[in-house]
Amino acid sequence: MLRDIAIPPEHRAPTAADLAHARLKALILDNHLPPGAQRLEGELALQLGLSRTPVREALVRLEQEGLIAITPRHGMRVLPIAAGDMREIYEVLTSLEPMAAELLARRPEPARGLERLEAACTAMEQALAAQDRLAWAAADEAFHFGLAELCGNRRLAGMVMQVWEQSHRARLFTLNQRPLPARSTAEHRRVLEAIAAGEAERARELYRRHRRRSGEELVSLIERSGVTWL
Repeated sequence: MLRDIAIPPEHRAPTAADLAHARLKALILDNHLPPGAQRLEGELALQLGLSRTPVREALVRLEQEGLIAITPRHGMRVLPIAAGDMREIYEVLTSLEPMAAELLARRPEPARGLERLEAACTAMEQALAAQDRLAWAAADEAFHFGLAELCGNRRLAGMVMQVWEQSHRARLFTLNQRPLPARSTAEHRRVLEAIAAGEAERARELYRRHRRRSGEELVSLIERSGVTWL
């Protein structure tokens, strides 16, 4: 049975559990809590300066997102990512993200409200010119998250962002092994142009090709590296 993805209200103040969740997720995604790392609930509460109750709630959410496993009396363990996991993740993204691009292009005024995507494309182009791979990766993530959030389907957005976050460590691992992302930068720009023009089918197909190509490239790099887990 598929688990429902919780979609929080759009306008509410973050709770202590929200803060714990955000901070722990950042530690995991940025490898400060690397794959296989184990921590007790009390240790994490002390590290974050919070009580154990919001930390416990945050850990449950992180487990639902596929980032950790919780073991009674042993705390949590950060789950590793293998090449096979990345292949599955990109198969999901290749199915979902093109739909988001299509939905965005089918709006009555498709060129309106695309400032976030335009800013992300410009930032990618500037980072490419400066050969700044980390800045490019941040702009790339901003584009994908922005597209998901703007598409108008909150459930689709929630699924895309959850799966995207699971791939974060692998994308950082391969960042310096890939050629400078000139091709990806141009592909993002073409997708944005198709969305702004209201060309829904073209936007979907361009995005599908981009996601399939980039996924195959990333999985191939991981397999050739010989690394078992990320």
